[in-house]
Amino acid sequence: MNEVSILIDGLRVNYKIAGSGPAILVLHGWGGSSDSWVKVQEILSQNNYKVICPDLPGFGKSQNPPEAWGIDDYINLILNFTKKVSLDRFFLIGHSFGGGLAGKFTALFPEKIKTLILCDAAVIRKKRYSLRQKLAHFLQKYGNIFFSVPLFEKKIYPWARKIVYKIAGTSDYYLAKGTMKETFKKISEEDLTKFLSRIKVPTLIIWGKKDKTLPSEDGFSMKKIIPNSETKIIDGADHSPHRRTPEELSKIILNFLKSK
Repeated sequence: MNEVSILIDGLRVNYKIAGSGPAILVLHGWGGSSDSWVKVQEILSQNNYKVICPDLPGFGKSQNPPEAWGIDDYINLILNFTKKVSLDRFFLIGHSFGGGLAGKFTALFPEKIKTLILCDAAVIRKKRYSLRQKLAHFLQKYGNIFFSVPLFEKKIYPWARKIVYKIAGTSDYYLAKGTMKETFKKISEEDLTKFLSRIKVPTLIIWGKKDKTLPSEDGFSMKKIIPNSETKIIDGADHSPHRRTPEELSKIILNFLKSK
């Protein structure tokens, strides 16, 4: 496995590449990096595939975006990345945030994608009315103001603030720094559902049964919209099957790729 750093649109982008054969591009989730996919990358590359895993801007060893980015900024970066590394047609895998990017990319550039694999993908942004979701929405909008009030600055310690964000399911937002905080807000506001019906390539939707970040019902909803798609649930996996069950995830991916 080799690690390479290249310049794209003025940003230094790091990526890992392993194996030879038909190309697979892997887009990691929010807060992740190519490091989290090393085990899966190794298994896939040992089965005669060339697997490329970039660190998206703002993550891993890649540079941060110069300003708050939205979905389309990342899509443009991915398109230019594929040109830079000479990827004409390839298999595309996207996890969580990367799954949303992969879905929209496939809808916009179908000629480049052989098959699409969405893993616990953050695509559907429908309104959820649980107390947790209401708290998450409040924190994303007013969290910084709320915790900067003198009374709370003195009474609520940093660890307490972190716990509140974790309970709300917004620890990704809490941990984000600088422009990435605003980037998180921008990408969280875009519902990508409208692009699903435009995905025409064979698509596999994988979900961890124990995913508490995104409900598996989202995966079944996506299957109803994406033509020529199928779902696979991994019983022992949570939101990150590539970490919790890399061997099982890799087996599912390989079986799907070989069947198409």
